[in-house]
Amino acid sequence: MSVVSMPSETKPSDRPRSGGAMDRVVARRTLPPRMKIALGAAGAIALLSVVWFYMPGGSSQTLPADRVAISTVTQGRFDDFLPLRARVTPLITVYLDAIEGGRVEEVLVEDGATVQKGQLLARLSNAELQLSVLARQTEVTQQLNSMRSQELALSQNRLTNSRALLEADLDLKKAQRQYEREAPLAARGFVAGRTFADTRDDVAYQRERHAVLARTQRTDERLQTSQLSQLRASADTLQSSLAVARASLEALSLRAPVAGTVSAFSIQVGQSMARGERLGQIDSPGRNKLVAGIDEFYLPRVQLGQTATVDWNGKSYRMKVAKIYPTVRNGQFEIDLQFLNGEPPQIQRGQTLQVKLTLGDPVRARLIPNGSFYNDTGGAWLFVVTPDGSEAVKRAVRLGRRNADYIEILDGLEPGEKVLTSPYTGLADKDRLVLEQK
Repeated sequence: MSVVSMPSETKPSDRPRSGGAMDRVVARRTLPPRMKIALGAAGAIALLSVVWFYMPGGSSQTLPADRVAISTVTQGRFDDFLPLRARVTPLITVYLDAIEGGRVEEVLVEDGATVQKGQLLARLSNAELQLSVLARQTEVTQQLNSMRSQELALSQNRLTNSRALLEADLDLKKAQRQYEREAPLAARGFVAGRTFADTRDDVAYQRERHAVLARTQRTDERLQTSQLSQLRASADTLQSSLAVARASLEALSLRAPVAGTVSAFSIQVGQSMARGERLGQIDSPGRNKLVAGIDEFYLPRVQLGQTATVDWNGKSYRMKVAKIYPTVRNGQFEIDLQFLNGEPPQIQRGQTLQVKLTLGDPVRARLIPNGSFYNDTGGAWLFVVTPDGSEAVKRAVRLGRRNADYIEILDGLEPGEKVLTSPYTGLADKDRLVLEQK
């Protein structure tokens, strides 16, 4: 734009005659620099906000409304139970192990057979064990014979001491009678003093001899009694040792320790079995229990004696928690469930049944349907749908117990509110979800 400079003085003859006064330069109005900067910054912020809102990695994300599950918070009855898949297992199982190793010579029963207590199942042979037992039996017999000889000598010594004491007693009585006969005669002078003195000394000697023999017999009796007791104890120990040696030889004949059904019994004739090797097992007939694996989350809540039910052919059977195995493997622990009033007929070992384990009494509570979202949030937060249904906003909540159908709400939600109960995979870092309506 050109700028026309006006002369400081103009003569009347030089002024335009008509219309010349309208061609004047008008100064252009512009915004202050500060206002321009403020407007530019506001526009940049608005642009960044739009870009951040629609970026998938931001704090919000747009999802089709028909691709998420939306559930309503309700007020109702919460049944505190846990559904389980339980495996049928024999109530009592007795394992068959090879007490002594050996070669299988004969198999008398087959796998699955029903046996009685004490029934012969198989025979094994072990030449080395047989020779060892015979040598042990010979050694024990020799030691027993030696002890019996010592016991006989002690008995004879006791008899000798008793005989000597009886003879001393007899001699004392004779000397005493002789003294009593000579004493009045010696007082009258009819017996010589020397003879009477010998009689008196003989009485004293026989009395002392009797006392010594009596003390000796008492001492020998005490020592012999102790020694005989030790010999008899040693003999009993040797007899027990011999019985164990014979039992180890008899263990080569494998017998059923209890009555029941033989299972996992697959040994063959000619097979060599190591000592302690598992040969099979015997299961209690007609008596079963259920073994169920439970998520470790429920370990503090499962207690002994809690009741459970299993439905079979239209009939319900009650059970109780009989044993808890607290060791956690692969995120689960196991429990044993025992039938209370009879068990379902014709159930087979290894079969799985659906069990409902009761953890607590029914209560009135705020509820939302159970879903896989719990695994993503741990029950600490949920996406709550706004009243107009256009968005779902993350909200901190406190969830309580859960069963197969519902989760108990303790705090953070009210009846009538709507929440997303579909999986939250990839949404954990989002604060807001835009629900796109089609």
